[in-house]
Amino acid sequence: MDTRNRRNARARARGAVRPVTVAVLAVLALLAIAAWFLIIQPHQQLVMQDAGGHPSSPVSAGRAAAPPANVEAMDLNQLLSEARKAMNEQRLLAPAGNNAYEFYLKALEKQPGNSVATDALRETFPFAATSAEQTINQRDFNEAQRQIDLLAKADPANYTLTILRSKLDAQRKLLDKEQQLALDQQKQAQLAAQKAANDKVEADKLAEQQKAQLAAQQKAEQARAEQQRLQAQQQATAAANPAQDTAAVGASSPAILIKNVLPRYPTQAKRANQEGWVDVEYTITVEGDVSDVKVTGSQPRHVFEREATDAVERWKFKPAMRDGTPVASRGQKRILFKLKE
Repeated sequence: MDTRNRRNARARARGAVRPVTVAVLAVLALLAIAAWFLIIQPHQQLVMQDAGGHPSSPVSAGRAAAPPANVEAMDLNQLLSEARKAMNEQRLLAPAGNNAYEFYLKALEKQPGNSVATDALRETFPFAATSAEQTINQRDFNEAQRQIDLLAKADPANYTLTILRSKLDAQRKLLDKEQQLALDQQKQAQLAAQKAANDKVEADKLAEQQKAQLAAQQKAEQARAEQQRLQAQQQATAAANPAQDTAAVGASSPAILIKNVLPRYPTQAKRANQEGWVDVEYTITVEGDVSDVKVTGSQPRHVFEREATDAVERWKFKPAMRDGTPVASRGQKRILFKLKE
C-alpha cells in the first residue's frame, strides 16, 4: 500500500515538473534565436573570408547606397538595424552620413557600453582601416581624412591610426611634389619654345642680312662689269679711229681723289685692341662728291663699318672725264684700321 502511494506521488511530481521544464526550454530557445539574429549572424557576416563576403570588398557598382537617414531621430534598435544593413552592403566608413561606423557610434552615444556596437566596431576596425587606406591610395584626401577621424572616434588609441595619418601625409607631399615637377616641366617647355622662337627670329634676320649683302655684291659686280665694258668700248673706238684728235682722246680720264678724310678709330675697338678692314663701293658724282656708299665686306663685322662709310662720304674727287665732259663713275676701296705700334 505504501509502495503504491509513493509511486503515485512521484508520478504527480513528474507531471508538475514537465510544464515548467517546457517553459524554460522555450525561453532558452527564444533567447538563442534572438542572439543569433542580433549578435552572432552579424558578426559572422563581418568576418567572412570567402569571395564577396570580406568586409573590405567594395560594394558592387550596380548597388546604390541609400541617402542618409535622420540618425538623430532613430532609437537604439533602428541604429543597430541600419548598422547591420550597412555592414551587409560593405558601407563601413562611406558614404558620409550613411555608414556602419556612424550608426554604431551613434548607438554608443545613446547607450554607452552597448556590447553589439562595441564588438562590431572592434572586430571590423582592421577592415575599416584597410578601406581608409584604399581611399588614401586613390588620393581622395578629404574623404580619407574624414574616415580616419571616424576611426579615431571608435578607437582613438589604435596605432593603425598613426600609420594611416603618416600615409596620408606622405601621399599629400608626393602629390605636391608631382604637381611641382609637372609645373617645372611645363615652365621649361615654355622657355624652350620661347628660345626656339627667338633663335628662329635671329636666324631669319641673319639670312636677310646675308641676302642684302649678296645683292649689294652682285650690284657692285654688275657696275664694275659695266665700267669695264665701257672702257673696252672706248678703247675699241679709239683703235678704230686712229685719226681722232689727240686732244679729244686725252680728254677721257678716271676720277682723282683730291680730298681724303681719315676715318675715326672706334673707341670701343681701340680699348679692345681690335684691328680690321672695311671694303666699300661708292659713286662719284659729276660734281666730284661721293654718294651711295655701300659696305661689301668687313673684318670683324659691325665694328668699323660706320666710321668707314662716314669718312668716305666726305671724300672729294676730281670727277671722271669722257670726251672732255665730267661723268659719274664708281669707285671701291679697302679702308684699313690699324693701331699704331
